[in-house]
Parts: sequence; C-alpha cells; structure tokens
Amino acid sequence: MSFLFKSLIFTACLLLAAGAQAASDRIALVIGVAEYQHLPPLENTRNDAVAMADTLEGIGFDVSLALDPGTSEMVQLLDDFAFRSEVADLALVYFAGHGIEVQGENFLIPADARVASNRDVQRQSLSLKQLLGAVDRARKMRIVILDSCRDNPLGDSIALDEQSSTETAETTETTRGGGGMAPADPDRGTLVAFAAKDGQVALDGSGSNSPYATALMEKMVQPGLEISLMFRQVRDRVLENTANLQEPHTYGSLTGVPFYLAGPGADDAPVTVADASEAWAALKPDQEEQLLALAELGDTRSMLGLAYIRLNPNEGRFDPKAAVDFLQRAAEAGSPEAQFELAKLFERGTGVEADPAKALELYQAAAAQDFADAINDLGFLHYQGGLGLPANPKKALSFFERAADLRHPQAQFNFAALIDDGLIPSKGPEDSAHYLYAALRSGSSDVLNLLSERPNMFTPQTRRALQQKLQDNNFYAGAIDGDFGPGTQRGIRQAYGLEG
Repeated sequence: MSFLFKSLIFTACLLLAAGAQAASDRIALVIGVAEYQHLPPLENTRNDAVAMADTLEGIGFDVSLALDPGTSEMVQLLDDFAFRSEVADLALVYFAGHGIEVQGENFLIPADARVASNRDVQRQSLSLKQLLGAVDRARKMRIVILDSCRDNPLGDSIALDEQSSTETAETTETTRGGGGMAPADPDRGTLVAFAAKDGQVALDGSGSNSPYATALMEKMVQPGLEISLMFRQVRDRVLENTANLQEPHTYGSLTGVPFYLAGPGADDAPVTVADASEAWAALKPDQEEQLLALAELGDTRSMLGLAYIRLNPNEGRFDPKAAVDFLQRAAEAGSPEAQFELAKLFERGTGVEADPAKALELYQAAAAQDFADAINDLGFLHYQGGLGLPANPKKALSFFERAADLRHPQAQFNFAALIDDGLIPSKGPEDSAHYLYAALRSGSSDVLNLLSERPNMFTPQTRRALQQKLQDNNFYAGAIDGDFGPGTQRGIRQAYGLEG
C-alpha cells in the first residue's frame, strides 16, 4: 500500500545538505514602556528592557527591542514575531510596562493608550493571549515573561462602559485594589512567568532595574542551569531581595526535555541530544537535588526529569521501578507526558509487569488532553491493531488528522501522504500541500529532505498546490507547474527556515 511505502521513506531519509545555514533558532521580542502619554510613567521599565535585550543577545538570542511602542506598532511587532517564531526552536517575549486585569483577562498597555474604562483597555491594549499567540508555533519552547504587575495605573475602579473618567458611570468593576494580574493558563509547552504572582504587585526597586529583572538577568546567563530550576532560583532571589514582599510565579508546563537558556555547562549533554533520558542523566547532582525538592512540592516536570534519569541504562542511577513511581505520581497529577511515558513502560513491561490494557488506558488519557504523541501512536495502534484493539484503518485516519492538526510533524507528513494517495475522500491536493507546508514550518527535516530529493513521490496536483502555498507566503515567485526546480527548492528551504 502506498501509505506504508511513504511512511517507511519518512523514517529513512537523507541528512541535510552540508553548508545549509539555519535561521536563528532562539529569538526574543523585548518590549519596554516607560513614557506613557496618558498614564503615569514608570521608572525602570525602559532600563529593564534595554538590559534584558543586551543579556539575551549575550547568550545567543536574536533580539528585537521596542521602546515605548504605541498600539499599532505593538500589533505589528507581534505579527512579525509570530511569523518568525514558526521556524525558531525557542521564542521568548519579555514585556515591562503597565499591565492590568479586566474581567479575568490580562492586558499590556502601550505607550499611546488613553484608557478610562474597561472597554478602552480591551480596545487599545494587547492581551496576554496575543503575546501567547506570537510564540505559539515555536518548535520546541515558548516563553512569555511579564514584568508588568505594577500598581494599577487606573485607580481602584474603572468604568465598564465607554464613558470617560469625567462622566458619571453607573456601573463599575473593582479591579485588584493594588494592581496585579489574573492567573495565566497557557497551552502545554508554553511557560508564562509573572514578576509577581497573580493578585500581587511587582516592585520597581530602588536601583536602575527592578528586582525581578535583576534576578532574571543574573540567573539566565548561567550555563548549565536548567530552565525550570532557573525560574525557581529567580523566585527565591526576588523574595530575598524584597523581604518577601514580591513572589514571582510561573504558569504552564514545558516539555520534558531539559533546556538551558545560556546553553549547557561543560559536563552537560549538548542541546542537540534528542533522547530525554540521556539529556536528563547529564544533569549535575546539585540540580537533581533541586528536582527532588520540587517533585516533593508536586512539580510534575521535575518528576518527569527524575524518571528519565532513572530510565537511562548507561549510568549508575538506572532504576526502572523508581522511574515508574515518579511517572505514576506525575500521571495521577494529570501530566499527559507522564501518562504517555508510563504507557510505553506498561506496553513493554519495563519496571512494571506488562499490562496492555493499562497501557492503552494511559495512551487514551494522554490523548484526551491533546498530547499529540499519544494521539499519533493511537493512530498506528488502530491502523495496525495493537494492545487489544482490532485493526480499524478508518478510525486510525481520524487520529492521524487530529495529531496533524496539533502540529505533530510525523502526523502532518503521514496525513499529507494519505490525502495524496486519495485515501481521504473529503480532502484534496490543497489539503495535502497544507500539511506538507505545516510540516516544513514545524521543523521536520524528514519532509524537507523528501521534498528536496524525491518530490515526485507526490502527485503533480499536490506539487502544484505546494508551490502555490509557498508563493502565498512569499517563499516562491515562479510558475505553478509542479516542477520542483531550483526556485521551488529554494522556497522549500526558506519555508523550513534555512537560508542560502
């Protein structure tokens, strides 16, 4: 069957051509607003933004810095950054300025905003959701940092309607009396860091930088400091420097692969290590102790890291039973990645007696939380039959489509191949090209190589549709003829994020 043929090719592709230059894999947008035109100015936000941009550049980020932008400029900045973030491994946004909660949603106020009511805030400000959207498609990690939890610039209450502050408003909503932001709930793989936890006010500090920015810049430049532990140390430093008046907080969950903002230390695994067990096993003993402490506090990512360490057979801490214990705790706490990893152990009988029914239950639990790896694997289980499931190719297709829509690169390719083979009656060449383009933007080197080396495995109709997709996104200006010549190949590489 052609689907199986294409899938096998997917796992046996060529290496990237020598000399290819990748676009920056770590990008940051830094925004600082101090000189408000219609609101009280802030002391340190401009200094914080400039210093943060310098710090991030110093550890290898490609940084865009904006000082005192207005509403339209901020919107354009986020739109441009969102497009660039699609081909970056890590996308980070840092905002220092006035922020306010309106009806449970967080808003960041531009320099030219004239706000006297909730509706003014909603119309003229940028929401946290918009900042999250700007980093949403980064390939590995997404971070939004808000040093914006300062005193509420609008007073204790503002009008719910559009009346100005000089008119009488019959209905008002009391905001958080001293300021502060609402709790954040970002998607998986995204971390939102607040300078002060929800409902609390961040301090400007007496120096040239705020206590939070100072601690953040101090910690983020330390090589070998794993990112979740870095934010924990930032929290501790701010509490110490503010006499416990300000407690930073993070929301969301990062992937289970260790990451170092300033790169790994001399004895750490390189950032290119794909195997989570090997990467976590290289963590220094003092950081493992910190993981243990965080795990005791219920941090599921720390439990995952500790489990991965104990699943590495190449060093002395190999202990599959202990790994199962950590994963069970994290799975019971709701971590879909832990449910997925635990499912694999029950399927193989590693550290626990093999239990196909339990494995299937855990795969399904992770899939119910939109964990794309679990959904993709369930697709194969339904397609081929496994873990007690009868073979059901039709049902498998719905899993492949769902995983593809969740930006799982292998699923994107496989679903594109299924469409191209005519196995999805409701979809055609434009849909196949859509998923191939999405896989390129997701960073699938397999798809890059197949389209570069063997494009004729796809029908002429799909090839023409992909050329049109490249043209629509300004990666290609040639004929829509299905011939993948030098111009199309250049467009494919640029869509992937390669230059030259």
